Amino acid sequence: MIEKSFILVLSCLGIAQAVFLCFYLFTLKEGNRLANRFLGLVLLGLTVRIGKSIVYNYIFLEPWIRNLGLSGVLITGPFLWLYGKALFKQLKSFDRPYYLHLIPWIFFVLLSGVIPNRGDFLSYLFFSMIFIHFGIYIGMSWGYLVKISQEAAPKLLQWYRVVVTGVSVIWLLYMGIFVRVIPFYILGAISFSFLVYLFSYLLLKRHVFTLEKYTRSNLDRSTSKKLLQRVKGLFEKEETYLDSNISLKDVAEKLSVPSRDISQAINEHEQKNFSEFVNHYRIEKAKTLLAAPDYRQEKIATVAFDCGFGNVTSFNLTFKAATRMTPSEYRYRFFTV
Repeated sequence: MIEKSFILVLSCLGIAQAVFLCFYLFTLKEGNRLANRFLGLVLLGLTVRIGKSIVYNYIFLEPWIRNLGLSGVLITGPFLWLYGKALFKQLKSFDRPYYLHLIPWIFFVLLSGVIPNRGDFLSYLFFSMIFIHFGIYIGMSWGYLVKISQEAAPKLLQWYRVVVTGVSVIWLLYMGIFVRVIPFYILGAISFSFLVYLFSYLLLKRHVFTLEKYTRSNLDRSTSKKLLQRVKGLFEKEETYLDSNISLKDVAEKLSVPSRDISQAINEHEQKNFSEFVNHYRIEKAKTLLAAPDYRQEKIATVAFDCGFGNVTSFNLTFKAATRMTPSEYRYRFFTV
């Protein structure tokens, strides 16, 4: 009894959280609004499907109500695929041709009262068609993910991969339950709850919306990689990072490109902000100087200033974070008394 009550509470909390997320995504005014709404529809479809499972696990439901619950996945699949297109700006609006993807859902809802759901062969035939339909769209989503992997922003790709993986896990669990490989009917609902909590953490920490920081940029991944090489060339040739007052604007002016593009190139390919990128070069320079015989007698402060740091404290903290050693400990490895 306690175990069943715990599962019921956990599942209901997952559904409540999913409903909140749907409302949040439908009403959110910042970021990519079309993509947000499509993701909301993905969650709504799963919520309807999982909600039916939770209720049916405890009380009897009429066949037409069970059919309405099953219809949820008929919108989850299409909008999972469309979400990817909207997220990567390849879909600007929900035009008329895309309504064709909703025909199976409309058909199933309108005929929910006559579609069999009584455990016989015909019922299982309809169930199989629903799972195949869902699986096709999951496959299309994975295919689209592979297709754009070379040109889209890495962090957006990572986010979409998380979403598609999560939905795929739910599909696999219900497939296992359908073919009776998995004996626990409620397992899909429990897994959905954990998936929703994960989405909640990422979304409410504003992860996905900060990922969209560069989606309005015309700088594709290939071009940004070339720009990064130009930045690295400038740093290595002119040692620009040795200037303690160097700024993103200064580098942008030297290369005659927008500051935003440089920031995007560094963030996408190095996973660093501009300050971290500059400090990486400074630390590498410091490691060279600390190991150089000519600098053996120099004070740590001299090394810090010669590498572009404005003060010794900042140098010590940055150096230890990068090497797990203080500058003095690092030097000691090369010169022992």
